[in-house]
Amino acid sequence: MKRLTKWLWAPIAAAALLAGCGNQADAKDGKNTVQEILIGTGNQMLNICFIDENGNLTGYDIELLKAIDEKLEDVSFKFETMDFSNLLLSLETNKIDMIAHNMAKNPEREEKFLFNQQPYNAVPLHVVVHEGNTEIQSIDDLNGKKVGLSPTSNAALFFEKYKEEHNFDTELTFITSGPDMLNQLKTGRIDAIFSFPFSVAINNKEADAQQKIVGDELLFTDIFFMFEKTNEELANKVDGAIKELIEDGTVSELLVEWFGEDYSKELID
Repeated sequence: MKRLTKWLWAPIAAAALLAGCGNQADAKDGKNTVQEILIGTGNQMLNICFIDENGNLTGYDIELLKAIDEKLEDVSFKFETMDFSNLLLSLETNKIDMIAHNMAKNPEREEKFLFNQQPYNAVPLHVVVHEGNTEIQSIDDLNGKKVGLSPTSNAALFFEKYKEEHNFDTELTFITSGPDMLNQLKTGRIDAIFSFPFSVAINNKEADAQQKIVGDELLFTDIFFMFEKTNEELANKVDGAIKELIEDGTVSELLVEWFGEDYSKELID
């Protein structure tokens, strides 16, 4: 089972947190101040960060962050939804303080941004095809096919490298919209995508996506939050809260609620 490497944090100045885009607001006790932390997230990733039937932003990432917010008395979280393709640019230009969108580490991201150290989720990545597809049984059957990828995603980086190493003649189509990705696979404009078991189950139930998983697990990926490069103080605070929520069972409960599986054992070294 492959696993993404954990990296060390870069050193920072504590004052950098206050120099970012967060704002000061009144604390709940009326005596101190809390810093408003603007979190960039999505609204189309089912069970991760999405808008429910009542128009509310929810999902595992969102509900976990609400629990983290309860643990941290000196910060207050506020969410801003945007397309996935805009998240990294918004963080790089200090329009948001952190990203919550099922983000995995890779060298390109780590060069520009800071990840917290404690993963809050761990998900298996698989090849996914239309349920009527019998030609593709594993990743090695993607040679000569057309594959849909989300730009800058860890799956995209993984398969681009795999394609080069195995000399695949595979056409890559980069798609920024989740619904468009589902539609292109369902209508045969692309032959395969990369996804997670919980996503396949949800998409089949909620959107009649007609998907199936083929082949073995490709990666078991640790998932983290992302921060502006110098914002180690905030990352440290989030790490401490995540560890407490793992220990008290909150993370396990949320994982089962949103994914039907408790991956919390994968989060502890």
